[in-house]
This record gives sequence, C-alpha cells and structure tokens, in this order.
Amino acid sequence: MLISTKARYASRMLTDIAMHQHDGYVSMKDIAARQQISKKYMEAFTAPFASAGILGIRRGKNGGYRLLVPPSRITLWQIACLTEGSMHAVSCLEQPVNTCSRCGFCITLPAWEGLEKAVRDYLESVTLQQLIDQAKPQPANLEDYPCGV
Repeated sequence: MLISTKARYASRMLTDIAMHQHDGYVSMKDIAARQQISKKYMEAFTAPFASAGILGIRRGKNGGYRLLVPPSRITLWQIACLTEGSMHAVSCLEQPVNTCSRCGFCITLPAWEGLEKAVRDYLESVTLQQLIDQAKPQPANLEDYPCGV
C-alpha cells in the first residue's frame, strides 16, 4: 500500500486548483510552476478526476481546470483510489470475499485488515479543505526549495 508520486502530486494539484480557481479555470501551466511538477505528468492523471465528477476541464484560450466539488468534500482517500486503483494492504483483501485458502485460520489476517481500516479511516478523514486551512505560506522563490519528494 505505497502511496505513489501520482497520488501525492494529484493531491497537490487539486489543492492548488481549489486555492486559485476564484470562479474561473486554473491553467495547468500555472499549477505546474507553483507546484514544481511537470505539466505533462499532471495532465496524465486528470481524466479519472474528470470522470468522477471532481474536476472540470475546459480547453482553449481561457481554459484550464476547476473543482466541481467543494474541497471540503474531496478526501485523500478518494484521491488515492482514483490514482492508485487498489488500496489494499495485502492481495487477499482485494476481493469483496476473501478467497485465500488460509483466510479461515490466518494468524496475520487481522493485522492486515486493521492496517487497511486504519489507513482508509484516516485518509477518509482528511479533506482538501483541511489541507488548505493548515497550509503554511509558500516561499517567494520556489527555485530555492526543490521538492525532491
């Protein structure tokens, strides 16, 4: 259950859009500059958010991206699931019914179920709005602070 760069960058992208959309669309070029993320890389994972009704996309001169859902209703769990797909701790928990031949007596299964529940509960409890509300001021010159992660 590794949270990839894609999920981390998607949460930064969506938070940036929420903070800058001001009744309009935010250009990917501006998001990329502020977040120090490749525009092409971000564009590669916008489709699932558009399909889920979270992100509006407008092409053309005044185009860009905007949230269709308030940031208070978008959770890190949703973002992780849309970018990562499966968010299960172990493969035997991927199906609605555990078909592992050992599941009836597996001594470690309760630990993996507990881990999965704890991660899901936590990520479902964190919204984009909470991230925005606790955001620290951005440095004036982002070039002095390469992300690296």
